[in-house]
Amino acid sequence: MIDVARAAALLRAGELVAFPTETVYGLGADASNPRAIAKIFAAKGRPADHPLIVHLPDASHLERWAVDIPETARKLAAAFWPGPMTLILKRHPSVLDAITGGQDTVGLRVPNHPLALQLLREFDGGVAAPSANRFGHVSPTTAAHVREELGDAVTMILDGGPCAVGIESTILDLSSGEPRILRPGMLDAEAIGAVLGRAPAFGGEQNAPRVSGSLEAHYAPGTPLRLVAAADLATTAAQALAAGRRIAVLAPEAPVHVHQKMVWVAASADAAQFAHELYARLRELDALGCDLILVAEPPATGDWRAIADRLRRAAAGSK
Repeated sequence: MIDVARAAALLRAGELVAFPTETVYGLGADASNPRAIAKIFAAKGRPADHPLIVHLPDASHLERWAVDIPETARKLAAAFWPGPMTLILKRHPSVLDAITGGQDTVGLRVPNHPLALQLLREFDGGVAAPSANRFGHVSPTTAAHVREELGDAVTMILDGGPCAVGIESTILDLSSGEPRILRPGMLDAEAIGAVLGRAPAFGGEQNAPRVSGSLEAHYAPGTPLRLVAAADLATTAAQALAAGRRIAVLAPEAPVHVHQKMVWVAASADAAQFAHELYARLRELDALGCDLILVAEPPATGDWRAIADRLRRAAAGSK
């Protein structure tokens, strides 16, 4: 039996508790406790200026963490919370600098996972929870991934099964007027635009807030990973094999015939299913000890945008 009350008590005591969300597993700590927050940064090896997202039980907690909350935030929260959407808002004066990376904004969301919501309601407060892995590595989507990655650095892991969405939330900046997506997720611009009455912009301006998962290199396996256009995949794979390299391939179809130095994992042609499987597949391929991972570039359509973002950063981070 999962002891949510004990997990909440551990959070109150300043300990780290990993828990599932619909996106990835989070490494949770009491967002109002500076010593607990310091444990997150130590466990992950996370840069001190990289902000954290605060997870809330519901939208009624917004005023505890943000000020000057625009009406658009309330509309979006009503439409998409609980769900894979993080809102960037002006921070409440009481919010720790360690949470915001010293900025005047804070990222907030209500996750859509029954176990996460049960924990947050039992705790009755904000829980800072970046992905429960070493900084820059492939995010965890099962409790086993958390154990493999962080081990004894986490006091307790709540096992809620595999994460349904599989990649991190859409981050939407509402702190400076025009809504902007600073990190794409599986909640797309079209759905957000339907609530706002106009499509949000993409990308941050020069003074846009720093947000989680926005570094050029991120989500990376240890094995070098290359994104390859589907039309070039067969040639690239054949060249690598001819050079004597062991390769792992994530693509809808095998690029070459069966080869003893190639492992092929079939990639789903459905964006939602691909996202759900992505990090588990990358971990699986990374564990093979190959010389190179080749991934077929996803379609250049809106429903694949967040997946393409993660794969591009994974390729940059694995060099």
